[in-house]
Amino acid sequence: SSNMENDVSLKFRQQLLLIDENLGAEDVAALKFLCTDLLPFKKLESVKSAVDIFQLLMAEEYLNEKDTFLLAELLYRIKCHSLLKKLGYTKEKVQEYLHEKGRVSPYRQMLYELSENITNEMLKDIIFLLQNCLPKRRMTLSALDLLILLEKQGLLTENNVQVLEEVCMNVSPHLLETVNCYKRAKVLLPQQENPLPVKESSLSHTGDIRGFPSPQVHWKELLLSVKQYFKDKKYCIVTKLLFATFTNIGFLFINIYAAFSLSFLQNIASYKMDGPHRGFCLVINNVNFGSSLQERKGSCKDAGELERVFTWLGLDVRTYKDLTSWEIKNLMQTWQRLQDHKDRDCFICCILSHGESGAIYGKDEQLVSIRTIMSHFTAKRCPQLAEKPKLFFIQACQGKEIQRPVYVEADARIPDLPSMQQSISPSESIPEEADFLLGMATIDGYVSFRHVEQGAWYIQALCSKLKLLVPRGEDILSILTEVNEDVGRRVDRWGTKKQMPQPAYTLRRKFIFPIPRDPPPS
Repeated sequence: SSNMENDVSLKFRQQLLLIDENLGAEDVAALKFLCTDLLPFKKLESVKSAVDIFQLLMAEEYLNEKDTFLLAELLYRIKCHSLLKKLGYTKEKVQEYLHEKGRVSPYRQMLYELSENITNEMLKDIIFLLQNCLPKRRMTLSALDLLILLEKQGLLTENNVQVLEEVCMNVSPHLLETVNCYKRAKVLLPQQENPLPVKESSLSHTGDIRGFPSPQVHWKELLLSVKQYFKDKKYCIVTKLLFATFTNIGFLFINIYAAFSLSFLQNIASYKMDGPHRGFCLVINNVNFGSSLQERKGSCKDAGELERVFTWLGLDVRTYKDLTSWEIKNLMQTWQRLQDHKDRDCFICCILSHGESGAIYGKDEQLVSIRTIMSHFTAKRCPQLAEKPKLFFIQACQGKEIQRPVYVEADARIPDLPSMQQSISPSESIPEEADFLLGMATIDGYVSFRHVEQGAWYIQALCSKLKLLVPRGEDILSILTEVNEDVGRRVDRWGTKKQMPQPAYTLRRKFIFPIPRDPPPS
């Protein structure tokens, strides 16, 4: 019995080590933050790795081999859904038990969600506004560091989030909705017997920054608000701000707002696509692999067709052939840091390779998760593409190999090599923030087909429908619906094998390519 318990304990700790190996520095910082209400802060300050956090959770009896739900919840909160399987959970199973067993407070969840949506530029503006509340010594702060600092100083508590409301209103009003959702939910929750009174905003005591509404607005707030006005055309926010401050000027801006309203409402339904440059399009074409994966014959035809079509649509196309997993990750980091995105309307990336569930193979036959690839271009990591559409098209299998005829091949491993990947749906691959689209050649768990001479069914249908429907003014989701219909009708020469593509997206508006002046490429 004792030996069995030791075996269970050893296996459990091995699982924790495997999870630790898959978590980066940002993930560890997020775990520390989410555990702030559960673990002594002094102990959390000394944490260097995820294993350190696991040790603290076990010491406080929050985590053991019989009850791993808290760790599952934490991984779910930081969106590391692929690691849940190591604990015997799925994303859906965690969601099912959260209401009953969840330990991360709504307040902590709200702060973390807020930090995930604060770009580097926003963070600079927030620090600028709060500089009199922060230590005089210069330090590099992340969004999570800043929130912890505000909590330490008593400026931010579960019952007083007014400091967040004020900085969000000034720096990026769309962040305010996260705070407001928390406040609305808090009203519905059972209250403490003697709740702490909500204090007047701590910002109003600094002498330099005033709370809203107020008879005076400090020049810093006005400067940032005017900056936001010209940058994002937030007419209503600026109008309200100035109206609350200077009545006469407020009326003037209301009239200006009315004059611009019609054109603003007409444009809000679709993404802005009239900049000086359309954007970059990357085409990664992996054809040749090692001994385990077959050559992807016909893929060069797909890459050439993608290059012709997206060049016709005004994009600057860059093609890369036969990249290893490391080269793919390095390439994504290079494009993530590119400053030239600032003057572009959108970003597109097409990957042609063999694949497994939720991942694609590099030339070295090592997997790279689709989520890892896409997450390089979130607003936080690539602020130049914030609020701009980012489209990813993946031609690769997402499941196990099936028997193949001579003229149709499947973009997957050969049959005698079992897949080590767990099933990951497109909705799990796509980053959980706005402005992404992921077009998959096939639904999860299935192969996608490629003709050795004519190219992949999905890519050929995509290019064909773009050439046909862009000149008609159709948006990308309507075009992808037509692609689904086209591919869904195709069968192999024996009439036994079919395929169905699957898009997943978090687009907030319609994505419509401007109609090119030239006719479509033949």
